[in-house]
Amino acid sequence: MIDDIRSKVSRILELLEKREPKLRGGFPQRPFIIAIDGRCGAGKTTLATALKNAIERRVPKPIIKVIHMDDFYPRPEQRTEDRYKTPGGNVDHERFKDEVLEKLLTNKAFSYRPFDCMSMKLLEPVSVEPSHVVIVEGSYCLHPELRDNYDLKVFLDIDSMEQRERILLRNGEEKLTQFIQRWIPLEELYFEHCAVRECADITL
Repeated sequence: MIDDIRSKVSRILELLEKREPKLRGGFPQRPFIIAIDGRCGAGKTTLATALKNAIERRVPKPIIKVIHMDDFYPRPEQRTEDRYKTPGGNVDHERFKDEVLEKLLTNKAFSYRPFDCMSMKLLEPVSVEPSHVVIVEGSYCLHPELRDNYDLKVFLDIDSMEQRERILLRNGEEKLTQFIQRWIPLEELYFEHCAVRECADITL
Protein backbone atom coordinates (compact mmCIF):
# COMPACT_ATOMS: atom_id res chain seq x y z
CA MET A 1 0.00 0.00 0.00
CA ILE A 2 2.79 2.42 0.96
CA ASP A 3 4.81 1.59 -2.17
CA ASP A 4 1.68 2.06 -4.29
CA ILE A 5 1.09 5.54 -2.83
CA ARG A 6 4.73 6.47 -3.33
CA SER A 7 4.55 5.39 -6.97
CA LYS A 8 1.42 7.48 -7.57
CA VAL A 9 2.95 10.51 -5.87
CA SER A 10 6.08 10.19 -8.01
CA ARG A 11 4.06 10.18 -11.21
CA ILE A 12 2.10 13.26 -10.18
CA LEU A 13 5.30 15.05 -9.15
CA GLU A 14 6.78 14.43 -12.59
CA LEU A 15 3.85 16.23 -14.21
CA LEU A 16 3.87 18.95 -11.58
CA GLU A 17 7.53 19.78 -12.15
CA LYS A 18 6.97 20.06 -15.90
CA ARG A 19 3.94 22.32 -15.57
CA GLU A 20 4.77 24.50 -12.60
CA PRO A 21 8.16 26.23 -12.75
CA LYS A 22 6.80 28.91 -10.41
CA LEU A 23 7.35 26.51 -7.50
CA ARG A 24 11.09 26.99 -7.94
CA GLY A 25 10.96 30.55 -6.66
CA GLY A 26 8.77 33.56 -6.00
CA PHE A 27 5.10 33.66 -5.11
CA PRO A 28 2.51 32.99 -7.83
CA GLN A 29 -0.33 35.29 -8.78
CA ARG A 30 -2.58 32.27 -8.35
CA PRO A 31 -1.92 28.83 -6.86
CA PHE A 32 -1.28 25.73 -8.92
CA ILE A 33 -4.51 23.77 -8.41
CA ILE A 34 -4.48 19.97 -8.50
CA ALA A 35 -7.76 18.02 -8.55
CA ILE A 36 -7.90 14.38 -7.43
CA ASP A 37 -11.21 12.72 -8.34
CA GLY A 38 -12.04 9.02 -8.54
CA ARG A 39 -14.03 6.15 -7.13
CA CYS A 40 -14.87 6.03 -3.44
CA GLY A 41 -12.38 3.94 -1.53
CA ALA A 42 -9.66 4.51 -4.11
CA GLY A 43 -7.51 6.48 -1.66
CA LYS A 44 -8.02 10.08 -2.76
CA THR A 45 -7.57 11.59 0.70
CA THR A 46 -4.53 9.45 1.44
CA LEU A 47 -2.97 10.40 -1.89
CA ALA A 48 -3.65 14.10 -1.34
CA THR A 49 -1.93 14.01 2.06
CA ALA A 50 1.06 12.08 0.69
CA LEU A 51 1.36 14.48 -2.25
CA LYS A 52 1.26 17.50 0.07
CA ASN A 53 4.03 16.02 2.21
CA ALA A 54 6.14 15.17 -0.84
CA ILE A 55 5.90 18.71 -2.23
CA GLU A 56 6.82 20.16 1.16
CA ARG A 57 9.97 18.04 1.19
CA ARG A 58 11.02 19.20 -2.29
CA VAL A 59 10.18 22.90 -2.26
CA PRO A 60 11.56 25.44 0.26
CA LYS A 61 8.79 26.69 2.53
CA PRO A 62 5.82 26.05 0.24
CA ILE A 63 2.30 26.98 1.30
CA ILE A 64 0.03 24.06 0.41
CA LYS A 65 -3.65 23.66 1.19
CA VAL A 66 -5.79 20.53 0.85
CA ILE A 67 -9.53 21.09 0.34
CA HIS A 68 -12.00 18.21 0.65
CA MET A 69 -15.06 17.89 -1.58
CA ASP A 70 -16.72 15.96 1.26
CA ASP A 71 -17.26 19.41 2.79
CA PHE A 72 -19.54 20.30 -0.12
CA TYR A 73 -22.17 17.61 -0.21
CA PRO A 74 -25.68 18.98 -0.87
CA ARG A 75 -27.47 20.76 1.94
CA PRO A 76 -30.90 19.42 3.04
CA GLU A 77 -32.88 21.75 0.76
CA GLN A 78 -30.83 20.60 -2.23
CA ARG A 79 -31.37 16.89 -1.68
CA THR A 80 -34.14 16.29 -4.19
CA GLU A 81 -34.56 13.28 -6.44
CA ASP A 82 -34.38 15.55 -9.49
CA ARG A 83 -30.93 16.71 -8.41
CA TYR A 84 -29.75 13.17 -7.70
CA LYS A 85 -30.91 12.11 -11.17
CA THR A 86 -28.62 14.73 -12.68
CA PRO A 87 -25.11 13.35 -13.27
CA GLY A 88 -22.82 14.99 -10.72
CA GLY A 89 -25.73 16.29 -8.67
CA ASN A 90 -24.44 14.76 -5.44
CA VAL A 91 -22.22 17.76 -4.72
CA ASP A 92 -22.87 21.43 -4.09
CA HIS A 93 -20.69 22.43 -7.04
CA GLU A 94 -22.40 25.82 -7.15
CA ARG A 95 -21.26 26.74 -3.65
CA PHE A 96 -17.81 25.26 -4.15
CA LYS A 97 -17.31 27.31 -7.30
CA ASP A 98 -18.54 30.56 -5.74
CA GLU A 99 -17.01 30.24 -2.26
CA VAL A 100 -13.77 28.40 -3.01
CA LEU A 101 -12.67 27.97 -6.61
CA GLU A 102 -13.21 31.53 -7.80
CA LYS A 103 -11.53 32.83 -4.62
CA LEU A 104 -8.54 30.53 -5.16
CA LEU A 105 -7.97 32.04 -8.59
CA THR A 106 -7.37 35.46 -6.99
CA ASN A 107 -4.90 33.98 -4.46
CA LYS A 108 -6.24 36.17 -1.69
CA ALA A 109 -7.22 35.04 1.80
CA PHE A 110 -10.81 33.82 2.18
CA SER A 111 -12.93 31.42 4.20
CA TYR A 112 -15.64 28.86 3.55
CA ARG A 113 -18.00 26.83 5.72
CA PRO A 114 -17.78 23.03 5.46
CA PHE A 115 -21.06 21.12 5.39
CA ASP A 116 -21.32 18.35 7.99
CA CYS A 117 -23.40 15.37 6.88
CA MET A 118 -23.89 14.16 10.46
CA SER A 119 -25.54 17.33 11.77
CA MET A 120 -26.72 18.41 8.29
CA LYS A 121 -25.44 21.91 9.05
CA LEU A 122 -22.71 24.28 7.92
CA LEU A 123 -19.81 24.35 10.37
CA GLU A 124 -17.63 27.23 11.46
CA PRO A 125 -15.61 28.93 8.69
CA VAL A 126 -12.27 27.48 7.55
CA SER A 127 -9.63 30.03 6.58
CA VAL A 128 -7.53 29.68 3.42
CA GLU A 129 -4.40 31.77 3.06
CA PRO A 130 -2.71 32.58 -0.27
CA SER A 131 -0.97 29.38 -1.40
CA HIS A 132 1.59 28.03 -3.83
CA VAL A 133 -0.34 24.79 -4.37
CA VAL A 134 -3.92 23.78 -3.61
CA ILE A 135 -4.98 20.13 -3.77
CA VAL A 136 -8.73 19.59 -4.17
CA GLU A 137 -9.58 15.98 -3.41
CA GLY A 138 -12.80 14.04 -3.51
CA SER A 139 -15.51 12.68 -5.73
CA TYR A 140 -17.13 15.22 -8.03
CA CYS A 141 -14.24 17.71 -7.97
CA LEU A 142 -13.92 17.21 -11.75
CA HIS A 143 -17.53 18.22 -12.29
CA PRO A 144 -17.93 19.91 -15.72
CA GLU A 145 -18.69 23.23 -14.01
CA LEU A 146 -15.35 23.10 -12.17
CA ARG A 147 -12.77 21.20 -14.20
CA ASP A 148 -11.54 23.98 -16.50
CA ASN A 149 -10.05 25.86 -13.54
CA TYR A 150 -7.58 23.13 -12.54
CA ASP A 151 -3.94 22.97 -13.63
CA LEU A 152 -3.59 19.22 -13.15
CA LYS A 153 -6.44 16.70 -13.13
CA VAL A 154 -6.01 13.23 -11.59
CA PHE A 155 -8.43 10.30 -11.73
CA LEU A 156 -7.93 7.58 -9.12
CA ASP A 157 -9.35 4.18 -10.04
CA ILE A 158 -9.89 0.97 -8.07
CA ASP A 159 -11.16 -2.55 -8.73
CA SER A 160 -14.77 -3.05 -7.58
CA MET A 161 -13.93 -5.92 -5.22
CA GLU A 162 -11.10 -4.02 -3.57
CA GLN A 163 -13.37 -0.98 -3.39
CA ARG A 164 -15.94 -2.92 -1.39
CA GLU A 165 -13.29 -4.39 0.91
CA ARG A 166 -11.91 -0.94 1.70
CA ILE A 167 -15.34 0.57 2.33
CA LEU A 168 -16.24 -2.35 4.60
CA LEU A 169 -13.03 -1.90 6.59
CA ARG A 170 -13.43 1.88 6.76
CA ASN A 171 -17.18 2.28 7.26
CA GLY A 172 -18.61 -1.06 8.40
CA GLU A 173 -21.17 -3.44 6.90
CA GLU A 174 -24.23 -1.19 7.23
CA LYS A 175 -22.52 1.72 5.48
CA LEU A 176 -21.18 -0.61 2.79
CA THR A 177 -24.76 -1.54 1.90
CA GLN A 178 -25.62 2.17 1.59
CA PHE A 179 -22.63 2.73 -0.67
CA ILE A 180 -23.56 -0.20 -2.91
CA GLN A 181 -27.22 0.77 -3.16
CA ARG A 182 -26.93 4.56 -3.27
CA TRP A 183 -23.59 6.33 -3.40
CA ILE A 184 -21.61 4.14 -5.81
CA PRO A 185 -24.38 4.21 -8.46
CA LEU A 186 -24.50 8.03 -8.20
CA GLU A 187 -20.74 8.18 -8.68
CA GLU A 188 -20.85 5.84 -11.67
CA LEU A 189 -23.62 7.94 -13.25
CA TYR A 190 -21.37 10.97 -12.88
CA PHE A 191 -18.24 9.23 -14.20
CA GLU A 192 -20.03 7.92 -17.27
CA HIS A 193 -22.09 10.95 -18.31
CA CYS A 194 -19.52 13.60 -17.43
CA ALA A 195 -16.54 11.80 -19.02
CA VAL A 196 -14.55 12.27 -15.83
CA ARG A 197 -11.85 9.69 -16.51
CA GLU A 198 -11.44 11.00 -20.03
CA CYS A 199 -10.89 14.62 -18.93
CA ALA A 200 -8.11 13.71 -16.49
CA ASP A 201 -4.47 14.38 -17.29
CA ILE A 202 -3.45 11.15 -15.58
CA THR A 203 -5.27 8.04 -14.33
CA LEU A 204 -3.75 6.04 -11.48
